[in-house]
Amino acid sequence: MSEWKEYKLGDICDITSSRRIFLNEYVKEGVPFYRSKEIIEKAKGNNISTELFITNERYDEIKRKNFVPVENDILITSVGTLGVSYMLLKKDFFYFKDGNLTWLRNYSNLVYPKYLLYWLRSNIAKEKFNEISIGSTQPAITIQGLKGLQLKLPKHRTQTAIAEILSSLDDKIELNNKINQELETLAQTLFKKWFIDFDFPNENGEPYKSSGGEMVDSELGEIPRGWEVGYLEDVIEFHNGYSFTSKELESEFSNESYHVFKMGHIKKGGGLNAEGTKSYFSKSKAQKLSKYILKKGDLLMCMTDMKGNVALLGHTALMNEDDKYIVNQRVGLLRPKNDIGIDYPYLYILTNSFDFIEELRSRANSGVQVNLSTNEIKKSKILIAPKSINEKFDLITKSFYDKIFEITNQNETLRNTRDFLLPKLISGELEINEINN
Repeated sequence: MSEWKEYKLGDICDITSSRRIFLNEYVKEGVPFYRSKEIIEKAKGNNISTELFITNERYDEIKRKNFVPVENDILITSVGTLGVSYMLLKKDFFYFKDGNLTWLRNYSNLVYPKYLLYWLRSNIAKEKFNEISIGSTQPAITIQGLKGLQLKLPKHRTQTAIAEILSSLDDKIELNNKINQELETLAQTLFKKWFIDFDFPNENGEPYKSSGGEMVDSELGEIPRGWEVGYLEDVIEFHNGYSFTSKELESEFSNESYHVFKMGHIKKGGGLNAEGTKSYFSKSKAQKLSKYILKKGDLLMCMTDMKGNVALLGHTALMNEDDKYIVNQRVGLLRPKNDIGIDYPYLYILTNSFDFIEELRSRANSGVQVNLSTNEIKKSKILIAPKSINEKFDLITKSFYDKIFEITNQNETLRNTRDFLLPKLISGELEINEINN
C-alpha cells in the first residue's frame, strides 16, 4: 500500500456535463438521446431502445465543438439512482441528457481509465456518492461534489493489471451473453418457421406449407390440417406468486434463504435478469409454500406495469435452476402441464412473441397501473400442433436451452468472482504479486 497515493477525482480527469438539448429539438429519428435509464441498462449489458432522438445536424454541430463523448469516456448517473457508471465503447453512437448524467473525460496520466471505471463501481465509491448526495425526495450528485471525491491510486502499471484482471471476467461474461443470444435466436427462428410460417417438416422431411401442405380456416386464420385452436390453460398449470409481507423479507442472503423472484427479475422483451432486486425469504418459513419454489423450466410472467410506460407486462423469464427462487405476488408462474409434448421452449418463445404480447395486453385492466388477471392469461388463445411436431421441436430446442442454462450459471460464477475480487483489489487488500514495485 506504500505506493498508493491520494488524489481528488477532479485532479485526474475533467468532470462536466453535456450541452443542453431542449424539448423542441427532439425528433422521431436520428441520433439516439439517452437519459439515466438507458445508461443504467447499458451498464448492465442489456439491449436498449429509446423514443428520443436529436438530428444528425445538431449532433455534428456539437461534435465540431469537441463536446461529444468518445471511447473510454465515462458517464455517471447523477439523479435518482446515483453512481451507475458506463464506459463508452468505440461502437457507441448517442448523445445524453445534461443534469441526469455526469461526464468524465480527458484523463491525466495518473490514472488508467478502466481502473477508474472499476473504482467507480466499487462499494468505496458508492459510499462516497452517498456522502456527497444532495436532496431527499430525489437525491443527486453535483459536478462540484464529484470533483472533490478523494480516491487512492496505485502506480499506473498496478492499475492496469487490476483492471485487466477484472475486465477479463467481464469480457468472458459478454462473450457468453453473445453465445446465449445466438442460441435464443436459433430457437426463435425455428419457432417462426414451424409455428408461424407453418414450414415444419412433413412426413417426407419437406417444409409443410411451402410444399403444398393442406391449410384450413380457423378463428386465428389459416392453419395446417390437424392443428387446433386452444387456450393457454390447456397446456400449463398457472399460479399467482405468494403475497409476502415486507416484514417477512430479508435484505441479506444466507444459505438458509431463497431469493425472492420479483418483476425486476424479468427483462424488457423477456428473459431472466439475475441481477434484479435483492430480497430473501427464510427457508424455515417456506414449508407450506412448496408450489411457489421455482424449478428449472418454470416461466415467470409480469402481471403489473405502469400505465404510462408499459414495458414488461406479459413478458416472461425462464428459470435456469432448481430451488433458488421463491416467487412473489404479481408475478405469474407458468408450468408446462400437458400430454401433447408442449414444453418450456415453445411456451417461452410464444409468451414473448409480439402477437401474443399485443393480444394479451389488449385484455389488461387499466388504471394507474395496468394489470393482467389470472383468467385473461389462462384464456389466451394459442395454436396447438400435433404431439409429434411438438416433441420434435422440443427435442431440438431443449439442447439449445440446456447450453443457455449452463452458460448462465457459468456467468453467475464469473460475476461472483469479479464482485469478490473488486473491493479487495481496489482497496489494496489483495496485491498483484506479478508486478514489480
